[in-house]
Amino acid sequence: MKKLIVAASCALAMTMAAGVAQAQDRNLRIAFDVPYEPFEYKDDNGELTGFEVELADAMCEEMNANCDFVIQAWDGMIPGLLARKFDLIMSSMSITPERAERVLFSEPYYNTPGGWFGPEGFDTDVTDMEAMEGKTVGVQRGTTMDTYVTQEMGGVVNIKRYTTAEDMVLDLEGQRLDVVFVDYPVGEQTVLSKDGFKEVAEQVKLGEGVGVAMRKRDADLAEEVNSALRTLKEDGTYDTIMEKYFEYDIKM
Repeated sequence: MKKLIVAASCALAMTMAAGVAQAQDRNLRIAFDVPYEPFEYKDDNGELTGFEVELADAMCEEMNANCDFVIQAWDGMIPGLLARKFDLIMSSMSITPERAERVLFSEPYYNTPGGWFGPEGFDTDVTDMEAMEGKTVGVQRGTTMDTYVTQEMGGVVNIKRYTTAEDMVLDLEGQRLDVVFVDYPVGEQTVLSKDGFKEVAEQVKLGEGVGVAMRKRDADLAEEVNSALRTLKEDGTYDTIMEKYFEYDIKM
């Protein structure tokens, strides 16, 4: 009987050790659209950084997971996830009913408004459709800002869609766009940091916030992600990271 107890104890210990090792050795691939400053971009040394990158690092540590970061163009995000090129999208993906039909979202972990930006000489009221007729508006393809401009201004303005925010800002500088409508912190970093540009209208709140996207079958992973993000908010880690990149609260 004693031998049986010892054997059972050893088996239990081995099982528990294997479980811990499996948890620590688990690999997850997280996709980011780069550059999308200040959320994800490469620093002067070519290292991937930004608010969501640092938050993902902390989340992976909390989950005891080894995470690899994958750079993916925005318009290939959901197809790439469904094709198993990566396991999570943590790249400012707003939660919308249309996307929720295809992917499983975590609880929202931040929410920022859309912002209108243009040259200092731009003095048109963007809510006046008669005044905006014929203007050229830049948006990033497939974002909630794209959806908003298409629904509210389609047929009135010329809409130019871009794969990256960086390309959109280059066209704004080159006077090939009248204004851009982009996630406010992105516009703050990429447009307002340049001479001769300003915020041209009030901010617009869109969607239900931003969540981590996963495949529909990964409900257990979603629970882990939600638990880790809640812990990071409760223990102050989230705020520490947020304050490095923003002077205002974006937490949900």
